[in-house]
Amino acid sequence: MPTTTGFYQTENGSKYLQQLCKHFGHKIETSYDSEKGYAAFEMGTAYMTADSKGLTVTATLDDPEMVPALHSVIDRHLETFAFRETEKNMVWTVE
Repeated sequence: MPTTTGFYQTENGSKYLQQLCKHFGHKIETSYDSEKGYAAFEMGTAYMTADSKGLTVTATLDDPEMVPALHSVIDRHLETFAFRETEKNMVWTVE
């Protein structure tokens, strides 16, 4: 079971956390406040935290082959919401 963690450096981490969870909530189970949240994807649950340094997403997946799919879903949506930012994708690590 791989665990993947992504970090997105921004002053707007809370804003993006809330936008991501609200958007994903139209199709999957989510819960969030201004500092933490989760999105229960079929491939695994993504837990998000936000602070003054940025947005962190951590997920443990059953299938290692689904890691790129999770990264893609988060990155594509973050890019949409963070269109004013210079960098648009998270920096991911997999354990």
